[in-house]
Amino acid sequence: QVQVVESGGGLVQAGGSLRLSCAASGTILNINTMSWYRQAPGQRREMVARHITGGGTNYADSVKGRFTISRDYAKNTVYLQMNSLKPEDTDVYYCAVATSRGVYWGQGTQVTVSS
Repeated sequence: QVQVVESGGGLVQAGGSLRLSCAASGTILNINTMSWYRQAPGQRREMVARHITGGGTNYADSVKGRFTISRDYAKNTVYLQMNSLKPEDTDVYYCAVATSRGVYWGQGTQVTVSS
């Protein structure tokens, strides 16, 4: 069993910054990727940033240059540094941990950016 817990969401003014954290624990075998997604009510969940084990990152075009994903392998933790936040970044952010046995999701953390 794998547990995924996000933290770090909150309310911030436009132009501000937030740092999200996601920690995976439990019986973890091979982690292939650790990713951040976001979803607004009634909308499709979209990938924001992905960290690939061994190196390599992917970003959605809408966040390139503003968001940075990083990872602490020893702690099975991934971070999302979000700078220059915009009101359209307001969403529930979810962490996804992809292993050789499946994908595990966290419960989500709310990010709200006020204009």
